[in-house]
Amino acid sequence: MRCVMAVDDSVTMRQMVSFTLKQAGYEVVEAADGRDALSKLREQRVSLIITDLYMPNLDGIELIKQVRASPSYRFTPILMLTTESQGSKKSEGQAAGATGWIVKPFQPEQLLKVVKRVLP
Repeated sequence: MRCVMAVDDSVTMRQMVSFTLKQAGYEVVEAADGRDALSKLREQRVSLIITDLYMPNLDGIELIKQVRASPSYRFTPILMLTTESQGSKKSEGQAAGATGWIVKPFQPEQLLKVVKRVLP
């Protein structure tokens, strides 16, 4: 089974992502922010990370940079799921190592389509 980490400071958004992925047969680990995500990544291996951009403690860009610095997660797909649609933020995310970008609010089918593309 493929395990996906959903990182978002919004409980509602984490639940929506989690519910959508679980319905499609994925295992899901939730994290409240980047710092929480990093500590959980030490304990559990995941196949994909879906993260918000704006979060307290450690934002999505910094999370991506730190995850990419870890040899075990260098090639793990990371999707940004955010309300931010500005080109400059997308470029910053890609420079940090984001694999893809999904703008909130998302449609469950859209999320699953992107997840299936990065987790063949």
